[in-house]
Amino acid sequence: MPHESCADHGRTFRAVAGSLRFVIIVAGYLDFADRNARDAILAEGADLQQATRDEEPGCEAYCFSADPIIDSRVRIYELWADQESLAAHFRHPYFGQMRAVFHRFPRTGGDVKKYRCDLSEPVSDQRGTHRADFYTA
Repeated sequence: MPHESCADHGRTFRAVAGSLRFVIIVAGYLDFADRNARDAILAEGADLQQATRDEEPGCEAYCFSADPIIDSRVRIYELWADQESLAAHFRHPYFGQMRAVFHRFPRTGGDVKKYRCDLSEPVSDQRGTHRADFYTA
């Protein structure tokens, strides 16, 4: 379903049957015993990441990657079209299979959160200036 933007505020949302469906980001990290565990998880999970991207409706990004500084850390980034898509993902067999990959290795820490996003805009404005403020809202 294509994005519809509110022209006066630049808000990113999905308008479906009169309701707003905000984009959801899942982001964070999981720490494991060592680099070997991290690398094994990433190798074993690559096909599941691709399948999730290709086959699960509403999945706009799904990436588990190596942290370049902490060699035992897996970085998590997911982008879902709406709450319903994320809920369906949690029921999908690929989610369970990916969890099984993670659970084969002892975890030493982590922090993963979901974020409901109601506004998005480019980091750079029309002049190419990087901006921290939300300048179209």
